[in-house]
Amino acid sequence: MDVLVYLIPASLILGGLGLAAFFWALKSDQFDDPAGDSRRILSDEFDDKPKG
Repeated sequence: MDVLVYLIPASLILGGLGLAAFFWALKSDQFDDPAGDSRRILSDEFDDKPKG
């Protein structure tokens, strides 16, 4: 039971860090357009070679 004194605060701190990282990712537009990115990678329009 003494180990709970260490595990409960550690889990709360790690959970808070994970939540803060998630909100930071939302604020910095990490999840801006996932549907567009998934279609864009399959398109031939954005190849490395120039058009012509």
